[in-house]
Amino acid sequence: MSISVLRTNDAWWVRTPTGAAKIETSAATTGELLADRAAIARAAASEGTVPVERLGLISPVTAPCRVVAQMTNFRSHIADAGMNPDTVPLTFFRKTSGSISGPFDDVVKPAHVQFLDYEVEIGIVFGRSMPVGTRIMAENIADYVAGLVVTNDVSARDVQLPKTQFFEAKSYPTFTPVGPELVLLDADELKRFTDLRLRLKVNGEVRQDALVAGDMVFQPLEALRALTRFQRLDAGDLLLTGTPIGTALSAPPKVVQFIASLLPAHLKWKTFFKRQAGNPRYLHDGDVIEAGVATDDGAIDLGTQHTVVRFT
Repeated sequence: MSISVLRTNDAWWVRTPTGAAKIETSAATTGELLADRAAIARAAASEGTVPVERLGLISPVTAPCRVVAQMTNFRSHIADAGMNPDTVPLTFFRKTSGSISGPFDDVVKPAHVQFLDYEVEIGIVFGRSMPVGTRIMAENIADYVAGLVVTNDVSARDVQLPKTQFFEAKSYPTFTPVGPELVLLDADELKRFTDLRLRLKVNGEVRQDALVAGDMVFQPLEALRALTRFQRLDAGDLLLTGTPIGTALSAPPKVVQFIASLLPAHLKWKTFFKRQAGNPRYLHDGDVIEAGVATDDGAIDLGTQHTVVRFT
């Protein structure tokens, strides 16, 4: 049965039917907390609770940690980017954990960034170390995956595209809102990963709405098998698993792409972003983003983020 872990500045909590029960633990990091499962279980059984609404929730994933992300991992998003979902490779990039922020914190756009975008994603939080060479199989993946969180992979597109620089474009402070809950799953619940639906709204308008099933290309088992060939992962580390169609950025028509390919690089990007300036879907000062992940039957619910965009 799933357990939802919450975090405030001074404590860890478990969501119960009557509210939030404090976890009596000395854990300071997510990794340390996941090693103290007895304390989590005691809190889950506790009758002493406070209203969740009174808690100032912050990210249940602590920094520093590794933040790894899968690139172009939903068929709908890949096709919208002008690529072939059947031939796209399994690729990863890194984000700094300094980009992690809380589920209700502001998303702050740096002054030099013009085109700010959103990407709702399912975050996988690991519960134990995976040295390079660890064998991940369907039978043991639940031994390594502790739980799931809602994440938003905020992106500065005018930094990312001309430089092909994912690390910088996605690593500014507040560019990875995480939470509100870290939902710990057992092996049977993890099998329902494909039943999860990702939703994101901006100012109440639905921008992204997709099921994992039929849309995600490389699911967690395949991703972890690839990662553990070269990357060590530890308890408390975070993997972002990709986003579906609906981001502000979309590939231009084929004719426009062909014409742009004939231009020098600096003119190509100048022309591209001149066209993007007329795209109203990029984030603006004061925009409210709601991002959530859940199964349609509500059996697994990772909660919903509410963040506000602020321009510096």
